[in-house]
Amino acid sequence: MFQVGQNLAGGSKDAQKIQRLQYSTFFVSGRMYGIDVSRVQEVVRPMPMTQIPLAEKFVKGLINLRGQVVTAISLHDLFSLKDSPGNDLMNVICKADGALASLLVDEIGDVIELESRSCEAVPNTIPESVRYYMTGVFKVGDDLMSVIDVDKIFKALNG
Repeated sequence: MFQVGQNLAGGSKDAQKIQRLQYSTFFVSGRMYGIDVSRVQEVVRPMPMTQIPLAEKFVKGLINLRGQVVTAISLHDLFSLKDSPGNDLMNVICKADGALASLLVDEIGDVIELESRSCEAVPNTIPESVRYYMTGVFKVGDDLMSVIDVDKIFKALNG
């Protein structure tokens, strides 16, 4: 007989609540970060950039993505990281409310799938300049993957 708390396939309600989340991963200063794949439009190679006078330090310029103007944001500068980025930064094109922004990153990782229940709170040991833009962390193998809040990046961009 069917019992309360059990679905027809035999699983419990708790098992149904476990969400599998997919993240597009990348690296900045040797650290792994991830963004929900639904927020990533595409990943593109380094592109020519037009600088914007008097822009915030983290705004590196504008790129032309097939006729669409996209603001390029240096995560090195946004996160106030001390090391210098390389010259051939990859572009992670993110979207929010119809707008696009390019996050300049050192290296592209894989798309990974994780269980929502394994997400942990952002540790206080992470500098506030980075922690503000994070929603949580996952243990991925021997590394930590920090989940980036794209909306907060767009908020910083729009002042």
